[in-house]
Amino acid sequence: MVRIRAAALAAIPVLALSLAGCVSQSQYDALAQINKDLEAKNAALQQQLDEQHKQITTMTEEAKFVEQSSLLFPAGGYQLGPDGKKELDTLVPKLKAVQNAKIVVYGYTDNTPVGAALRKQGVATNIDLSSRRADAVVNYLIAEGIDPTVISAKGRGDSHPVATNDTAEGRAANRRIEIVLTGPGAS
Repeated sequence: MVRIRAAALAAIPVLALSLAGCVSQSQYDALAQINKDLEAKNAALQQQLDEQHKQITTMTEEAKFVEQSSLLFPAGGYQLGPDGKKELDTLVPKLKAVQNAKIVVYGYTDNTPVGAALRKQGVATNIDLSSRRADAVVNYLIAEGIDPTVISAKGRGDSHPVATNDTAEGRAANRRIEIVLTGPGAS
């Protein structure tokens, strides 16, 4: 009997310890509700993040202006014509309003090799041609009041085509100037 009593006394701490890990139904229900609330908040936060991602994507898209080269330059040329200047004049107020952002003017061409007339002018490659076109746009925008410390030009030649170079329409689409705003004030 002493032995049974000793065994029973030894089991009490183990039983007490295991009962301490148990929770009442009301405590369980309360924890389950907290978990459910946290899952709902997580879903709401994910929805907010998705919405913010869409807004950022939209802002990025709004921070780029694309001009077809045929609107700005004569065929095979890199000097702005009167129509090109008029076209850029529509962007000047928007670009002047930008604060805390950099303006990068990218020039692009199709993949047609540079002709003899341009080579005589020192334009050996499509990179050279796209660089001169981007420079011409930058110089004009600076002359129209854009801060020269926030604007730069980059020629990219026939890299990054937006259409096939196998058709006249595709090549025309690839000959373009992109004016891109970067930085916190870009939107």
